Amino acid sequence: MSAKNLKITSTSAEHTASLAGLLAPALSAGDVILLHGDVGAGKTHFARTLIQSILGFAEDVPSPTFTLVQTYPASACDIWHADLYRLTSVQEVEELGLTDAFETDICLVEWPDRLGDLMPEHALNLVFETGTADDTRQISVAWTDTKWDGKISRWKT
Repeated sequence: MSAKNLKITSTSAEHTASLAGLLAPALSAGDVILLHGDVGAGKTHFARTLIQSILGFAEDVPSPTFTLVQTYPASACDIWHADLYRLTSVQEVEELGLTDAFETDICLVEWPDRLGDLMPEHALNLVFETGTADDTRQISVAWTDTKWDGKISRWKT
């Protein structure tokens, strides 16, 4: 499968949140979103808004930096929010049970480079980079699985 790409300039934190809100209703069990980017690039902000949008209420969604994984029960399936920053081996990822959730739940994974060979090929990759102005972000989107074509169609301008 050939990779498809999309570049988005987010002009504010609110714009980034609106992107998450547009994607949320299209997600279903087995959808994995890999969130790449430096500390402070907007990964957790995007994940928080997406989770709250799926749940339909303003649930407290802390960064899972210290807990590693937070799960949220939603109507169709659970939502897993993982932050793998502190992990040092693929074996630690396996112990979390995250790879099983890739097939049965909605998974948002920050610092997905820690997945190594466990990185799912069907995932949507979002790379967040700080822009030239204070609140701007460059978001590079990449996917190979055609299931993402329709899910992100509202992002295309």
